Amino acid sequence: MRIQTDIEEPVDLSLNQTMQKLPLLITFCILAAAVALKGEPVSKLFSDHTKIVFQGDSITHGGRGSDPNHIIGHSYVILIAAPQAANFPEADLSFYNRGISGNTIGSLDSRWQNDTLNLKPDTISILVGVNDLLQTVGKDQPFIVADYEKTYRSLLDRSRAANPKVRFVLCQPFVMPGKSTSPKWEAFQKGVAEMQAVVEKLAAEYHAPVVHLQQVFDKAAKEHTPVEYWVWDGVHPTFAGHQLVADEWIRTYRDYYK
Repeated sequence: MRIQTDIEEPVDLSLNQTMQKLPLLITFCILAAAVALKGEPVSKLFSDHTKIVFQGDSITHGGRGSDPNHIIGHSYVILIAAPQAANFPEADLSFYNRGISGNTIGSLDSRWQNDTLNLKPDTISILVGVNDLLQTVGKDQPFIVADYEKTYRSLLDRSRAANPKVRFVLCQPFVMPGKSTSPKWEAFQKGVAEMQAVVEKLAAEYHAPVVHLQQVFDKAAKEHTPVEYWVWDGVHPTFAGHQLVADEWIRTYRDYYK
């Protein structure tokens, strides 16, 4: 079993705020892994020797670092990887968290070769988009969805060229009401809806599943308020929210690639 990361990047303010919540998040991740081990049997998601790369921004990053306690981060990634690693050590799976706080789709494009393709992944999971809005409509600048689609498509094309059999998991960007989004809520809703449509379109073209995170959080917030229980600032999930992301990711992957 190999769970690896070697990228060290400065984090933005939003991640620094999130880091203050990590002791509780770490505890939750440990408990979640224990439940997975002692509760219902964990089904094997990946073939032996599979390499899985998770790409994105601070939501994926999850405070990852270089020591063994933080090497995969404490986001939804660990909730996906830990049960698989613990239950199937003989499978020789490799999990890579390459999320970097503050990244846009353009940021991923600039580091895609080094941080994704050079790892020779069999499965690539992508969750990106909220920073494209924070850095445009959040600063009273226009969001150009055509640029988002063009760059996203380039990432997928480059990945397929490197490995024609690569599997994609495209995670839908999402926003919820909160301090980072509510002041310009209509603009954020419009922008994220445009990105979600792009993800759906690309998933159909590249034969990939979509993890419908907006629906997940909308449903959770409707059934159990306040919204801050799930997404504490309109952008970043709480530890409970990360469990929702992991659960939906696993369900989507299993249903699509079964």
